[in-house]
Amino acid sequence: QVQLVESGGGLVQAGGSLRLSCAASGSMFSINVMGWYRQTPGKQRELVATITGRDTTNYADSVKGRFTISRDNAENTVYLQMNSLKPEDTSVYYCYGNIWARPNLKSDNYWGQGTQVTVSS
Repeated sequence: QVQLVESGGGLVQAGGSLRLSCAASGSMFSINVMGWYRQTPGKQRELVATITGRDTTNYADSVKGRFTISRDNAENTVYLQMNSLKPEDTSVYYCYGNIWARPNLKSDNYWGQGTQVTVSS
C-alpha cells in the first residue's frame, strides 16, 4: 500500500518562508509526476507545482518566482520551498504522486493527508 506523508506546515508571518516535505513509501515500481496542490474551504483544489522524474517543473502563476519544487528520487521525496509567503497562500497543502505501485498493472494517483499552512498579515 502506497502512502504519501507530508510534513513542514505551520504558521508564519507574511514575507516568511516554509518548506514542505512529502515522502512516498510502499512497494513501488516507479514514481512519475509528484507535486503539490492546495485547497481552501469552499474552493476547488488547485495546482501549486509539479515535477516529473526528469525534473521538469510546472508552477501556478500565483507562486512563480516565490515557490520552488524539487525531488529526491533516491528518497522518494518531494519538497516545496515557499518564500515571500502571502496571506492568500493560506491553505491546506496536499502532496500528490502518480505512482506505479506493485502489483498494479498501471500507475495511479495518490494523495497525502494534507498539511495546514497559515500566513498571518
